Amino acid sequence: MSKTLILGGSGFVGSYLIKELGVNSLQNFDKNPSPFFNKHTIIGDIRNVEDLASLDSDFDTVVLLAAEHRDDVSPVSVYYDVNVQGTKNVLDFMDKCGIKRLIFTSSVAVYGLNKDNPAEDHPEDPFNHYGKSKWRAEQVIKKWYDDNPEGKSVTIIRPTVIFGERNRGNVYNLLKQIASGRFLMIGSGQNKKSMAYVGNVVSFIKQCLDTKASGYNVYNYVDKPDLNMTELVSLIEAKLNIDIPKQRIPYALGMLGGYFFDLMAFISSKKLSINSVRVKKFCATTQFDSSKVHSVFRAPFSLKQGLERTLEYEFTKQKDDEILFFSE
Repeated sequence: MSKTLILGGSGFVGSYLIKELGVNSLQNFDKNPSPFFNKHTIIGDIRNVEDLASLDSDFDTVVLLAAEHRDDVSPVSVYYDVNVQGTKNVLDFMDKCGIKRLIFTSSVAVYGLNKDNPAEDHPEDPFNHYGKSKWRAEQVIKKWYDDNPEGKSVTIIRPTVIFGERNRGNVYNLLKQIASGRFLMIGSGQNKKSMAYVGNVVSFIKQCLDTKASGYNVYNYVDKPDLNMTELVSLIEAKLNIDIPKQRIPYALGMLGGYFFDLMAFISSKKLSINSVRVKKFCATTQFDSSKVHSVFRAPFSLKQGLERTLEYEFTKQKDDEILFFSE
């Protein structure tokens, strides 16, 4: 029976992936305990070669989820220590163990900002340290593959922002603000946002594991069709049976308010939930082409279903526990 090593499986995506795969033929390796699968978790850090060396060698596939991805990491060298050097350490471990199959989660952040619906062949132009470190990690993996491609299989998955039950990231913050009823649209509301439901992302990873594709493959992952902000608000209104104020704040006025909060944050030395960067991101169109992945994969949930499942769990369902995953 094939055995899979999941690196970074204690987090949001990893926890859903282990649930999807089952625990019988896998091992989780993470610097943090797993809230659900701790009996199948070994504590370690991909930055530490000794931690990796302590693992068994009887794996045929590595799924590398481990990454430093928050917006506020300091010093910025941590992005490169984890995302680049950590990847090099994993590839060295794979070579020593004779493991030739790798699934790596990268990010659409490698394309940079304000690109026109980039597909996988779009030039990479990352703008922040997370995106730059992910692109450098991809380059390290490509060189590892090209140096000796015989028998190797590499799948690079570049997801857009991933949301779902238990996640506390930017999508949840937006849903919470809209669901509160104290939401005012900034701008026209016609800007579209690419999103990915966690249940679909892990289902695609499982398909990659099951099909054992050969060669070097890169996929954007986005659930389609993209919703614009007005459509997203309407979906939330219908699901939660609430009425959202229909007033809209002009973009220029919204940015002025963002700059005001920037000043308040500077004066108070406190990190505020509203700032000019978040206003700009909210009003921007962020779309990515995912026709390639959906030509080979049928998502089990539509984007609407993923949003409705998340809304029901977060805002209407009684919770059995308080396990949450925090991300940007």
